[in-house]
Amino acid sequence: MINIKQCLSWRGLAGIVFLMFLYSCENDIAVVNSITSLNEQTQPTESSKNVEFLYSDSARIKSKLKAPVIDHFVGKKPYYEMPNGMDIVFYDRDHKEQSKLTANYGIGFDTDNRMSTMEAKGNVIVVNVKGDRLNTEHLTWNSVTKKVYTNEFVKITTKTEVIWGNGLEANEDFSEYEIKHVKGTIQVKDASK
Repeated sequence: MINIKQCLSWRGLAGIVFLMFLYSCENDIAVVNSITSLNEQTQPTESSKNVEFLYSDSARIKSKLKAPVIDHFVGKKPYYEMPNGMDIVFYDRDHKEQSKLTANYGIGFDTDNRMSTMEAKGNVIVVNVKGDRLNTEHLTWNSVTKKVYTNEFVKITTKTEVIWGNGLEANEDFSEYEIKHVKGTIQVKDASK
């Protein structure tokens, strides 16, 4: 048999627990905003696999980017991240391949709905149409100046020489380049002679 006093005390206890639950569910807007902004920085808004991305200007394809994964982050400074590497092919006006870039990691910063700068990191290799090969660990491309540059160690291998140094600036198709601080040059003999 249920005692009325027990029933009232259980109802009272249940009421107190319910009120505590409601009180604890109150949201502090500052806490919500901090969680949301933290989540924006660590979680992509979109994530795509096996992506091929074409960049065009005036109805001409300028480059083609392939990546196993591209993550898109939005917020104050939107960006795209290629955490598993990327391959980019740059084309001339006649859609002929001018250079190719590969890297273990890439990140591109979006400004006014266009890629303003892109960074390639980790085992960065660029090969131009002449066969000149650039090896470095970090390279930045600026879409406004149409230049690529780095302050890191670089090694360029051509048909006749190997040049290494610190820092480089080049046009985006890597047909012209300048090593900032040349450390050494080795002449390569032509094996066909």
